[in-house]
Amino acid sequence: MYQKITFMVAACCLLLAVAVGASAPQSVDHSLFDRVLKKYVDEKGMVNYKALKKDPKDLNAYLDLLSKNPPATSWSKNDQLAYWINAYNAYTLRLILDYYPVKSIKDIGSKIQIPFVNTPWAKSFIKIGKETMSLDNIEHGTIRKQFNDPRIHFALVCAAVSCPKLRNEAYVGNRLDAQLNEQGVDFLNDPAKNAISGSRASLSKILDWYGDDFEKSGKTLESWINRYSKTKLTTDTKISYLDYNWNLNEQK
Repeated sequence: MYQKITFMVAACCLLLAVAVGASAPQSVDHSLFDRVLKKYVDEKGMVNYKALKKDPKDLNAYLDLLSKNPPATSWSKNDQLAYWINAYNAYTLRLILDYYPVKSIKDIGSKIQIPFVNTPWAKSFIKIGKETMSLDNIEHGTIRKQFNDPRIHFALVCAAVSCPKLRNEAYVGNRLDAQLNEQGVDFLNDPAKNAISGSRASLSKILDWYGDDFEKSGKTLESWINRYSKTKLTTDTKISYLDYNWNLNEQK
């Protein structure tokens, strides 16, 4: 009798686990964010913050969706990474709107009235599941820690002119590889962000700050640049780094 009851309990637990697994989402639908980006971001990656602040309904609904659906280990790696890139970019938009009008995201640091928090990236205002996070937590504690892909530096946008272009579509797992490659081509061939000639290369400070990320897995920063740049670096190319323009990536 005891064995029969034990078997029935085990069977019920298995059925419940299967049912829960079957009902768990395999990824998040990013179409709401896609709609926001297509409506308020132009082909140059500049944002109409003024209009978005007046109508943040879709953005807020998307952030609520992210908050309630943190990535699961059952998701593909690409679905997880797409989630976190979109989360970083979407919550950056939300942060700007919370303090808008501002001339730069860096101006927000002085406006944060929280002890020991003096940069916008350290402010814990992002609710993902049961965890409260900051933009730093997403970029450094999650993305850079869990995903060995330096191309994320072509996709994360901190609302500055010198950042990579904010893509006016959401990242999605089944197209993520192509999207990140397209971002690499766009970023490395934008002369305002990377001015590369045969003898000289004035590179983005992003490639300086995160150079170590590009040196992993036996690769070099130069090899990554040559993968996407139309003008190739040579052993004789003199490399320097451009000053970073922190002005807001706002449509004029």
